[in-house]
Order: sequence, then structure tokens, then C-alpha cells
Amino acid sequence: MKHVEARPYANPEAAARKLLEFAAGVEPINGRIHIEKINAPFLAKDGCNASGAEFGAGLACAIELGWLELHESGTFVTLMPPGEDLLKR
Repeated sequence: MKHVEARPYANPEAAARKLLEFAAGVEPINGRIHIEKINAPFLAKDGCNASGAEFGAGLACAIELGWLELHESGTFVTLMPPGEDLLKR
């Protein structure tokens, strides 16, 4: 009998919150955070071990909620302005 692992980041909002945690731990360069700085730990086996689809859904959710802004090139994200509590929304 096969057992299915629980996927904690299958919920886009949970994935978005985890992405924010990673983004908050990265020092921005010119106000921007390279996407791979949040992508790699999210997908890594020693990090979240999430899937690419979960990353995409979490990123889309964070953008929709106004927590992150994606640069038009797709290579950088920007956190919302300081002083606002990102995780309490």
C-alpha cells in the first residue's frame, strides 16, 4: 500500500507566505530580490521540497495579494513597502 505525503504548499496562500519568509531573509540589491534566491530554497529537498507548480501558484498568489511585485523580466521580485506586516493579511 502506498501512502501519499501531505503537500503543505499545495495551498497557494501557504506557499505565498513561505515565499515571503524566504524573501524577507534575503538582502535586496537595488531594492530587488533575484527570483532564484526564493525559488531555490522553496524547491530544494532540504528546504520545502515543494514542486514547481506550487512555486508558481504561490508566486501568483503573493502578487495578487500585493505582497510581492514581479519585475517585467521575471528575474526579480520586490517586497511591498516596509512598515506593513506582510504575514498578517
